[in-house]
Amino acid sequence: MSDPRPDGQKLVLVTGPSGAGRSSAIHVLEDLGFEAIDNMPLTLVPRLLDGAASGRPLALGIDARNRDFSANAMAELIDALTARSDVSVELLFLDCRPEVLLRRFSETRRRHPLAPADAPIIGIEAEMDLLLPARKRADVLIDTSELTPHELRAEVERWFAPESGQRLAVSVQSFSYKRGTPRGIDMIFDCRFLANPYWEPALRALDGRDGAVQDYVASDPRFAAFFAKVLDLSELLLPAYIEEGKAHLSIGFGCTGGQHRSVTMAEKLAHALAQAGWQVSIRHRELERRASLPPDKH
Repeated sequence: MSDPRPDGQKLVLVTGPSGAGRSSAIHVLEDLGFEAIDNMPLTLVPRLLDGAASGRPLALGIDARNRDFSANAMAELIDALTARSDVSVELLFLDCRPEVLLRRFSETRRRHPLAPADAPIIGIEAEMDLLLPARKRADVLIDTSELTPHELRAEVERWFAPESGQRLAVSVQSFSYKRGTPRGIDMIFDCRFLANPYWEPALRALDGRDGAVQDYVASDPRFAAFFAKVLDLSELLLPAYIEEGKAHLSIGFGCTGGQHRSVTMAEKLAHALAQAGWQVSIRHRELERRASLPPDKH
């Protein structure tokens, strides 16, 4: 990344192929306090930066569809901005695999902006070739191929959220091993050895946020010792992460379906850490996914 220049204008250029999440990333940056402008022509960027620095960091979306966009123009702009003593510039590139982009265009039935009269894959390949030099120069590259909107937000926040008085943010997550482990998790604990409420008809439709499910999981003779060791390890490592200069720590719990045991552990650990004064966020990947599906898909 660029060396910080505290007295200059902080600038994040955001680009990437259509459908990879550029606009979503810009919205996240706006929520983080950036002054955000999407579809900014390259030739206007230097003019925008002339004069006194803004009191807020800037996030500019660069779209390959703009008529003044070219690989050379993008490279020249980055070089010119990097050479300026009054600007601290970073390039955020939102990447995505071609087959995933093709699926996204097919699902939305959108035409690709670079090939409106042809098959979307033609436009996808042309745009990725056009953006390749920018991709190589990215300070931060986020591959959104497997990311949900929630995960993309978390990734952008991880890189660009301003520092505050809280020195470490802790994220506790639950997930199903059937759908793979989440990206960006620092520590993962397997809960599949614990008693499974799924096999109890009265508990099957509930999840680990429910007291009855938590009581059932906690009744496993191995639960108390397991939870105590996980909490003890977390409390041991959190200060160490601060000493190392880390801003985030992600702890994940996995089970078969991501509904009962992992959710119970995530809820209980998040509560214990919050009670101890840590800033904790909690996320249940599979429960979020279920909530977003139509009723007949649950």
